[in-house]
Amino acid sequence: MSSASRISVLAPFRQRSFRFQWPADLTTSWAFEMETLILAWYVLNESGSVVWLTTFAALQFVGTLISPMFGVMGDRIGHRRVLVAMRATYAMLAALLAAMALSGTLSLVAVFCVATLSGLVRPSDMGMRNALIGATMPAPLLMGAMGIERTSADAARVAGALSGAALVAWIGIGPAYVAVVGLYLASLTLMQGVEESQPNGGTGSVSAMWGELAEGVAHVRATPPLMAALMVAFLANALAYPLSGGLLPYVARNVYGIGETGLGTLVASFAAGALLGSIILSAQGGRMPPARTMLFGSLSWFAFLLAFAVVDTVSGGMIILAFAGFVQSFCMVPLAVLILRVSQDRFRGRVMGLRMLAVYGLPVGLLAAGPLIAWIGFAATGLAYAGMALTCTAGIAWRWREHLWPIDAPANALHR
Repeated sequence: MSSASRISVLAPFRQRSFRFQWPADLTTSWAFEMETLILAWYVLNESGSVVWLTTFAALQFVGTLISPMFGVMGDRIGHRRVLVAMRATYAMLAALLAAMALSGTLSLVAVFCVATLSGLVRPSDMGMRNALIGATMPAPLLMGAMGIERTSADAARVAGALSGAALVAWIGIGPAYVAVVGLYLASLTLMQGVEESQPNGGTGSVSAMWGELAEGVAHVRATPPLMAALMVAFLANALAYPLSGGLLPYVARNVYGIGETGLGTLVASFAAGALLGSIILSAQGGRMPPARTMLFGSLSWFAFLLAFAVVDTVSGGMIILAFAGFVQSFCMVPLAVLILRVSQDRFRGRVMGLRMLAVYGLPVGLLAAGPLIAWIGFAATGLAYAGMALTCTAGIAWRWREHLWPIDAPANALHR
């Protein structure tokens, strides 16, 4: 790699806030992945039911319905302050589960209750961290910064999947959860180094907050590229992420017949591909038109999931998941960049909150998948999900083609 390329890749780290935010986001994502894998395996083993597994996974996203209000608060009091409060909540809930696991009082009821409480907050984390980057990063560095930021989630998914499975198998769920608490506390400490310009604030009345949210909704409805991006985000969450995420414990145990270590390897395969894609985007993403890249990435991702639905070998599944993860980065990173560039600055938090509302598709997709798998099997369910995603994405590309395809369209601008 040339010196110029290295400078381009590392340029976002010249911003002091990013030097602290990136490792803070990395440790948070690492804790998320460990927590999800540990608890999903616990629920599946204790209940033996794919329906309870998908219900648990869905509970972690109930807060998507209130994500736009987190965006309003970010625009009012600052995205850093909102993130700090959110991550303190994760640490307290994880400490509660760690104490219960160490004392032998952990139960399915406790896991579902904590998953519900955590699910009120966690879905908004990605939107808030992206909004914070948008508020602190110069526009020419935004695609590179978002690519690097995505590596925090992808690298954490690899490390979290492997370390979570290994720690539970080695020392048990209680001590493994102590490590999760430590990661959350490390993130809180790092967030103290993040700086953000003082927000404008606003009146404290509830009616005023709803009015600000309505302004954000109107801004999205009046901006076709934002509408298209939010539609793609909803499809990805409702029809793609269940196959490559929440349903993997079922695939590992019931399709491939492997244990928690094998599950960690499956999760890590998808994440490793995504990490490679994010690294390429951080180095070369500034040359890629966001809208065109988003469409290419989404169509390729859904096509690979069609193949994953029918493959019946562990090695084949791992390879397809790695390719799916790779092209997934070329959908989700440009999608976030498109939103941040096209949105007006004063609406940034609210629009990212609405983008996280699209994550509500994930619990919907998971809850529908459980009964479908019990009825027609995983392969047929996967084919239906991926096929529907491909068809709908092609429809989005056609419906908003004048705003998404021309190279000189605002949605394809390389610099804002």
